[in-house]
Amino acid sequence: MSSRHMNRPAASVACSSKRPAALVVCSSSRRRRKIADAAAAAAAATRDSSSWASLHEDLVSLIGWRVLAGDLRDYIRFRAVCPHWRSSTTCPRGRGIVDPRFHPRRWMLFPEGHGLYPGHGKLGGYVHFFNLSTGAFVRVRLPFFRDHCVLDSVDGILLLQRDQDTAIRLLHPFTGDIAEFPPLETLLPHVDPWLRGNKWNYLRSICAACISVGADGVVKVMMSLPGNRNFIFATSGDQQWRISSWRCGPSCVPLPFQGKFYMLHHPEDNSEPEVFQVDPPPPPPQQEDMNLGTPSLPPAKFIAKCPASTEICPPLYDLVECNSEILVMTLRALSSFLGRYSEAFPTIVADTIVLFEPIKKYLAQYHLNSDTLSAASVTPGIAFPSPSTIISHIFTCCFREYWNKGQIIFHGNWKQWRVKRKWRHGG
Repeated sequence: MSSRHMNRPAASVACSSKRPAALVVCSSSRRRRKIADAAAAAAAATRDSSSWASLHEDLVSLIGWRVLAGDLRDYIRFRAVCPHWRSSTTCPRGRGIVDPRFHPRRWMLFPEGHGLYPGHGKLGGYVHFFNLSTGAFVRVRLPFFRDHCVLDSVDGILLLQRDQDTAIRLLHPFTGDIAEFPPLETLLPHVDPWLRGNKWNYLRSICAACISVGADGVVKVMMSLPGNRNFIFATSGDQQWRISSWRCGPSCVPLPFQGKFYMLHHPEDNSEPEVFQVDPPPPPPQQEDMNLGTPSLPPAKFIAKCPASTEICPPLYDLVECNSEILVMTLRALSSFLGRYSEAFPTIVADTIVLFEPIKKYLAQYHLNSDTLSAASVTPGIAFPSPSTIISHIFTCCFREYWNKGQIIFHGNWKQWRVKRKWRHGG
C-alpha cells in the first residue's frame, strides 16, 4: 500500500512531461489575455466612474439641492452614489427638523388597517410610509412607538406624545431627529370648564398643527384644539404651552400651510366669507429686550374675501392645498383629497376631489372638468368591505382618530385605543 501510494506522483510527473509544448504555451497565453482583458475592463470602469466622481464640488452640491427639491429619499440615494458626492452635499441628519428643506413633505404614515397601530407587536417595530406624489412605499424601523403615540403629521414630521409625561416630540422618520416640546398636561388648566367629558378628549385630539423654523433655528409649533377657540403655541425647549390672547370665530377651521394657519370665516348673514392668515410667534426677545416680556401670537390678519352667495342653500367654501398653493373650493360636501397623480395611483382619476357623500353615504369622486360625481368605492354605505382600496387608506389620513390607531375609516372600527388608554385617551 505504501509503495503504490508513493509511486503516484512519479507517474503524474511522467504523464505531464509528455504533453505537447504548444499546448502549454497556448494555455499560458490564454491566461495572460484574460488578465489583460480584466485589467483593461477595470481601467475603463475606473475612467467612467472617475468622470462622475470628479465632478466639481459646487456642481455636485447644486445638483443635490435640485434633487432634494423633488424628494428627500431621492436626495438620500443621491448622496449614497460615492464618497465624493456624499462629502459635497449637506447631510440631512441633525438638520431634518431645523432645516425645512429636509422635511419629508409628501410622505405620510400609512394606516395599516386591522388595528395594526404603530408599535403593534405584529409590526416588529416597523412602520410604512407612502409618497402622495409618486406612490412609493418605504419601510422604516421606529422603536419610539413602544412608549409614544402619534397625534398628527405635519409636512411628514410626526407629532408624538410620550406616554408617561405627555411630552410632545417632533420626530423626523427618515433621519431620527427629534425636537422637544412641553407636556400636554400643562394645558389642563386652560380647558374650558363647561366642556363635558374627559378633558383629555380636548387636548390629544388635534384639529390642526403647523411647524415653523426661525432664522435662529428655533422650532415653533402652533396647534388648534377642539373646544378651544384660542391657538396653542410653544417653541422647542419651552417648559409649558402658551395660549393666544385672542380667539378665532366658531366656524373657522384652520389649514396648516408653510408654517402658518389659514382660516375661512363664514359670517352668520351669509355675506362674503373671509380668509385670514395666522403667522407663527415672533422670536423670543434678546437679552437687552427682556422687559418686553414673552412674545405672544400675532392676531389673525385678513388677506382675501370670497364671493357672496345669493342662494338659499349657499355652497360650502373650503380651503385645500394643491401644488404648493392654497385653493378655495366651493363644494356641498367635505372635500378631503385632491387626486392628480393618476400614474402613481391608478385607481384615482386625475383632476378629481375625493369626498364623502353624506346623503347616500359613499366615497365619491368630484370631476373638476365635467362637474360630475362618480363613486370612488365599489360599495355604498358606511360599512365598506375589506380589502380596502388605496383611496380608503388616503382618506383615512384625514381622520386622525382612525389613522393613528391603524384603522380604516368606514370599516366598522372602534375609535378608541385598546392599549395604554390611561396615557392615550382622547388621542
